[in-house]
Amino acid sequence: MRQAELADQLTNEQLRRVVVYSQGLFLFISIVLSFFLFDSLADWITLFTFNMSEMVYFGIMPGIIIVLMDLVLISILPSNYYDDGGINKRIFTNLSVPRIFVLTLFIAVSEEMLFRGVIQTTFGYLTASIIFALVHVRYLRKPVLLLSVLLISLFIGYMYEVTNNLLVSITTHFVIDFLLGLIIRYKIWGD
Repeated sequence: MRQAELADQLTNEQLRRVVVYSQGLFLFISIVLSFFLFDSLADWITLFTFNMSEMVYFGIMPGIIIVLMDLVLISILPSNYYDDGGINKRIFTNLSVPRIFVLTLFIAVSEEMLFRGVIQTTFGYLTASIIFALVHVRYLRKPVLLLSVLLISLFIGYMYEVTNNLLVSITTHFVIDFLLGLIIRYKIWGD
């Protein structure tokens, strides 16, 4: 059974719970892997640097630009190219802004800790970006969505390479997901 068919059997709230559980699994995997791949807890701490100018210049601004580029592509390309089976609409429609904030922050933290913090730090930039794209399984049969998530992953991974700061990649990821969540919630763009 395809993921979209499985999702159809769930209520919107159950679907949101599945997202939270999957992100919790990513967080758990990143913690477990770090015990084997990192020398100490100090290795984690060195990945986080609170540098506001880096977070704005390499995190917030690129996140906004990526969302704007995404909106341009959505307006140019046929709608079926960006259709994920309605899963994102079901996740964000009727969700309050604080819940969108918390959900997208949790997604950004858990995915960036795993893909940038553990996988990219240990196995490299390309490996992390490819695995990141592949775990977004609902996009595997949608070439435009898959290419989009791969390019975004490569970009976020590059920003991490440049800054060596996990807070930057978390910020970029959060800005993208939060803004797109708001756009879906308030039907600002598209149908």
